[in-house]
Amino acid sequence: QTVRWHIELQPWASPTPSLNYEASRFLKYISTSQISCEHMNLNSLKGYSETTKKPWSICLDERFSLIHRIRNKQCRLYSLGLGNDDNQFELSMANSGCEVHRFDPSIKSAHIQEGRHLWYHRLSIDWRDPNPAIAAHKLHSNTKKLGTVLNEFGHQKIDVLKADVESAEWKILENLILEDVVEQIGQLVIEVHIHWPGFEVSGNDSTVVRYWYSLLRELELRDFRLFHTYKDLSKPQMFLKKEAFNASSCYTLSWVNTRWK
Repeated sequence: QTVRWHIELQPWASPTPSLNYEASRFLKYISTSQISCEHMNLNSLKGYSETTKKPWSICLDERFSLIHRIRNKQCRLYSLGLGNDDNQFELSMANSGCEVHRFDPSIKSAHIQEGRHLWYHRLSIDWRDPNPAIAAHKLHSNTKKLGTVLNEFGHQKIDVLKADVESAEWKILENLILEDVVEQIGQLVIEVHIHWPGFEVSGNDSTVVRYWYSLLRELELRDFRLFHTYKDLSKPQMFLKKEAFNASSCYTLSWVNTRWK
């Protein structure tokens, strides 16, 4: 297997690079479901109260594996976050019998188990592992790539990966694609932030949007399909620091890996 260092960039949206064309292609893409999902909430499952602040939508249709794995108490959720106090989704998944691992560098202890199915880990998921040879990196040794954590925990698969990582999502997603970790994920629910390029994403505005679009197309090439998109109107209407394109600065996108039946 050859190691990939860069994702394949999609052709420009127009004959010459143009932010207008890139933005309109990207925004249309993240606003259009590619597959329909009839059952997207946990109301059908016990112990669930409809008080989530945000719609973390998962697909519970019979044709995908998640609902069967929940019923058989075999499902696993990884939740990546940064000091987020809204854990209703994680609790409801744990209440329905899923093994839930929440990664947050702000928690007090290295590992905390709450109840039978819920674990908190003082770990931040990143797009690179710390370099042990660099002293400064030792301070951040609680930062790891998702593939590294899966290996350390002995987990082959994640049924649902939920990520709310405040603009680190683009580079993390790139890492998951380049290292083929994305194949080990059944459903992906990611909050994407588009008010600025994101951590370590460089280039002019049209280049950035083309990169974002190319990343999401990589998911599609790997048989992921977007089944739900939520535009957060409580957030500023900003697109790359401009009040343009009628875009929210924040969208929550839900994808299902259609290879997982």
